[in-house]
Amino acid sequence: MARSAEFVERHPMTPSPTGTASQDRTVGYALTGACGGFARTLLATTRRTDGVRPTVLCDRDTEGVHALARSLGHGADELVTAGTPEEVAEITRSGRIAVVGEIDLLAGADYDILVEATGSPAAGHRAARRALLDGRHVAMVSKEVDSVAGVALATLAADRGLVYTPAEGDQPANLILWYERLSGLGLEILALGKSGEYDLVYDPEAGTVTQLGTTLPAPGLGALLRLGDDVPATLAARAEAVAGLKRSAAADHCEMAVVASATGFTADTPALRYPVARVSELADVYAHREHGGVRDRDGVLDVFSVLRLPEEASFAGGVFAVVRTHDDETWETLRAKGHLVSRDGRYGCLYLPFHAMGVETPATLRRAVREGAGVSSRPPRQHAVLAGRAATDLPAGTTLTLHGHHHEVTGVAPVLHAVDEVPADTAPFYLAAGSRLARDVAEGTLLTLDDLDRPDPELLAAWRAGRSLPRA
Repeated sequence: MARSAEFVERHPMTPSPTGTASQDRTVGYALTGACGGFARTLLATTRRTDGVRPTVLCDRDTEGVHALARSLGHGADELVTAGTPEEVAEITRSGRIAVVGEIDLLAGADYDILVEATGSPAAGHRAARRALLDGRHVAMVSKEVDSVAGVALATLAADRGLVYTPAEGDQPANLILWYERLSGLGLEILALGKSGEYDLVYDPEAGTVTQLGTTLPAPGLGALLRLGDDVPATLAARAEAVAGLKRSAAADHCEMAVVASATGFTADTPALRYPVARVSELADVYAHREHGGVRDRDGVLDVFSVLRLPEEASFAGGVFAVVRTHDDETWETLRAKGHLVSRDGRYGCLYLPFHAMGVETPATLRRAVREGAGVSSRPPRQHAVLAGRAATDLPAGTTLTLHGHHHEVTGVAPVLHAVDEVPADTAPFYLAAGSRLARDVAEGTLLTLDDLDRPDPELLAAWRAGRSLPRA
């Protein structure tokens, strides 16, 4: 649907999808998953941000959207629920915000860019594809969609002169931008990664470790606060000390799959390493194995579990890059200024200790609409497969249901493989999620496309299209 004359009049800087936009234009966005935690941080931020505003909010819980908006200070007359495309068009033309319960109703709205945050692989893909076909840019928050269909959606966007991009505020976009910045400086990047969602906070007085709301005795950690000369041995001992805590998450693997598409980096172990490490140790931990670290090769993606004391600052879900140091004097100067350099001087670690969810996302919306650019300088390709390995015997007829904040699947472990490491018919994790099994799957087996009984056809087609493109 073309933008209405009224919208263009209210937002005179609105460009055509392929045009060059003014740097002071107002960006109108549509938001799916408008009742989620990410949605709140974005709506709260753009409530106070000039030049970026919501036009239409989509969530099945329309009453919840109204309640959220009221809690952020929106007046009762600012948001209006619509049930038809015509009503959506009328509401948005009047300058109010339309609230809709179905993705199909987005077609009636005037907006520049869709922020897709449902977390649903099938619904999120449908929303993003529809937006691109309607001539809108897409900022993807649903990493579940991105890990399956991101390559195909980015190709569709490029063919139509539009932007499809991960959204800043979540770790994939932040890490891709960090990679772009550091590689643009000529630094030789050897490893990329992020911290796990929640820190491990060790209380030396109580001899306990706390992760989010769970506290366990861990008296042995007190003797393991220093890395020691044998890095792998220290890491193994720390892992044993916190073995009662679940530190891995499907969301972590999914985020690294998105980063793999943009950078070509892949995991050097499918389950990811999750070393329990203090931030100051990262350059030593991610040294090559022959230099005492954990890496088997260069070009590695990984996730680490932050170990810190109660009074120490959190890494806050931040991102890092490990680089090779080439000039000793330069890096000794940086070490003296507090930068992380390995004990042998071979490696440095540069990091951003935060990800602020929707607080950062307006930067993506402005860049996409005003500049026609995403967070990556090159088109994504399917360098990795986020697959699922049966953690137990799974009988035919089992429904692989998503559950929990981190979108796990009961009985299926997420694993991240380079595409050349697995058969071509390996099923992506978030295509399998929500499907029924067509046949028995034995414990330890990677799920394949033939194991799935009628997976979402549009999502399957997108996966196959992205998988078929040549990798640079």
